[in-house]
Amino acid sequence: MKFHREGYESLFVVLAFGTISIVVAQYVCPTILAIHYIAYIVSAILLVTVLQFFRIPSITIHKNEHFVLSPADGKVVVIEEVEETEYFKDRRIQVSVFMSPTNVHVNRNPISGIVKYVKYHPGLYLVAWNPKSSTENERTTVVIESKLKTEVLFRQIAGALARRIVYYVKQDDLVEQGEEMGFIKFGSRVDVFLPLGTKINVTLNQTVKGGQTVLAEI
Repeated sequence: MKFHREGYESLFVVLAFGTISIVVAQYVCPTILAIHYIAYIVSAILLVTVLQFFRIPSITIHKNEHFVLSPADGKVVVIEEVEETEYFKDRRIQVSVFMSPTNVHVNRNPISGIVKYVKYHPGLYLVAWNPKSSTENERTTVVIESKLKTEVLFRQIAGALARRIVYYVKQDDLVEQGEEMGFIKFGSRVDVFLPLGTKINVTLNQTVKGGQTVLAEI
């Protein structure tokens, strides 16, 4: 288990807040132990929350050029045929994974291949399960073309709490399946757009693991 580099700022803020709270409690109310305990408890809860949110568990990735791996931990909330209007501009199968604040928030490449398209979009912060969040929220769209010449689009989407999307890939990068490509802070979702006819291996409300669960076969 490791701690993600995106969490260092939050960790520093929590440690500073906890230290100040404890010092102030002891200075202002030196004889009221209940106040001291409250400061200890609140500081500990915040610290544990940050540590679990930015954790990176060790996982084994079984690469397969025919598999589309889940790009995130979470729950499948959408499986439907839709019109993808940004890149493909045609009908695709959309599979969406919702990440709660308790999930691991590392995002991973669903397939290996060449990054054909990357675009960041500023936007709104609707709740992640709102259908409009896919096209109106702050988001980043990435398209990877596999060795089989199949293109898979996936989109990091900010939610009501998630207000920082981080991505590490750029156009023409050669990326590996399951490799870390980004991070979304404090809950959100990832949409994956697949060619019509793709075999979908998950069901609605199924819990999935990033870089491990096979969403589909191409």
